[in-house]
This record gives sequence, C-alpha cells and structure tokens, in this order.
Amino acid sequence: MLLVQNIRLSRILRNTWHVDLIMIASCTAAYFVREYLIAHHFSIPSIIPTVLGTAIAFFIGFNNNQAYDRWWEARKVWGALVNDSRSFARALINYADNDPESVKRMIRRHIAFLYALKANLRGTVDEIYTKYLPEADLQEMEKHNNKHNALLNIQSRDLQQLSKSGAVDGFRFIEINEMLTRFSDSMGMSERIKNTIFPTTYSYLTKVFIWLFVVTFTLVISQDAGPAAIFLGWLIGFVFVSTQINGMSLVNPFENNSAGVPLNQITRTIEINLLQMLEEEEIPEPVKPINDEYVL
Repeated sequence: MLLVQNIRLSRILRNTWHVDLIMIASCTAAYFVREYLIAHHFSIPSIIPTVLGTAIAFFIGFNNNQAYDRWWEARKVWGALVNDSRSFARALINYADNDPESVKRMIRRHIAFLYALKANLRGTVDEIYTKYLPEADLQEMEKHNNKHNALLNIQSRDLQQLSKSGAVDGFRFIEINEMLTRFSDSMGMSERIKNTIFPTTYSYLTKVFIWLFVVTFTLVISQDAGPAAIFLGWLIGFVFVSTQINGMSLVNPFENNSAGVPLNQITRTIEINLLQMLEEEEIPEPVKPINDEYVL
C-alpha cells in the first residue's frame, strides 16, 4: 500500500515503458503511412479519434471503479479481521481465565491462522505460522489442503472443550463461537476476491481501443503538426495508458506489490497486539515501509 501523496515519475515510467515503446512505434508508423501513402488521396476525419477517446474514457472509468471496489472490499475484510482478532483474544483472556494454557494456545493458533491465510492469498510458501503451533496441530494440518480452515476447525474443538470443562459458560461460548464464524466469513470473502478473475475482455478491449485511438489521433493531427504528431500522439496515449494501468494494479488486491493490501503490516500488527495481551516477552518489530514509499 502506498504511503506517500506523490508518486515518483520513475515508478510510473517503470510501469509503462514497454507500452510507451509500442505507442511511439505505432505513432511513428502512423505518421509515415499518412505522409507517404494517404496524404495525397484523402484526409482522416477528426470525429474518429474524438469518438474513440470518449469510448475509452468510459471503459477506463468503469474498469478503475470495479478494480477499486475489489481493493476496498479486501481492505474492509482485513480491517474486520484486525478488530475481531483483538476481541477474540480479549474474550478468551478474560472469560476463560480458569484455563490459561488453553487460552494461550488458542490465541497463538489464531496468529498462525492469519499467517496461513496470508500465505494462501499471496500464493507464497510462508510457514512462519508453524512456530505458533504445537506438534499435534501440525500433524493434523498435514491432512488438509486448506491449512487456515483446518486451524479454525481445531479452534472450534478447543472452544468446545473449554465449554465442557466449565471454563466458559453458555453465553460466552456463543459469543466466542460467533467470532470464529466471523473469521470463517472473512476467510471466505478473501478467497472469493482472490479466486474471482476480473473479466479479461474489459482490460483487453481497453488496450485495443487505446491503440486505435493513438493511431487515429496521430493520423489526424499529423495533417497540421507534421513530425510533432509522433510526440503528441504518444503524450495523449500516455495519459490513457497510465490511468488504465493505475486502475488495473488494484484488480488483485492481495498481490505482493506496492498497490496491494498491506497483509504483512496488518498481520504483524495483530501478532504484536495479541502477544502483548498475552504478556509475552519476545515481541516482533512492526513491518517497516520500503523506501518510505509503500508497505507490503
């Protein structure tokens, strides 16, 4: 997630340089085609790039709105996980104080659940969660493909044991169990966002329309601007391309990049909060921003 108000021009150019080269080549080709093939036969109506530009604006606006909706939904899901995690730990510590070992085990297991979920969403092999789990949990997890779901199942079983032992009464059992249900809901919503592919036709057609617009714009403006039409065509195309790429960077909010939801920071924040609530001595450091520009 970006932390600064202004984005460095170098970052924008790194994201668009390959498209810029294609546009410059297309503008150059369009200029020479107009200059040597069609200049003496007919002129290109200016209405063509005007209509195309309007259509592209609608396409890019729609794409960016949908992409931001996906990103914001993902951020709300993980914001809810932060709040529910703190409430879950607080309820266990204060409601089940007759069994501190079970409380500690369940809270540490919840930290493992968050790290396992994060690794799944990022598509990475991150087994940091193993240090928070006893050997019995690790052996049971080996039987499951969905590690984080398996951890919720173990949590539910331990909560049932707390209820049977009288460590929590019926009302408190229901309250804590509802938190486990919310964890499952947040997990499911995160998986839905990750596994639902943004329609590729929207992105593809937008790219095609931008290319057609750049070519036709160069053909039209070269009638008056001459060779400068190459630069002007690229400049106008750069505006559309940058806007489109900026929106598409939010389509996959769990990607490990500067535009994604900062899962590392959020997970570490919850980890620190919960360990401090357990009065642990070894507390990890918060995740630091990269180049004071973004945090993962």
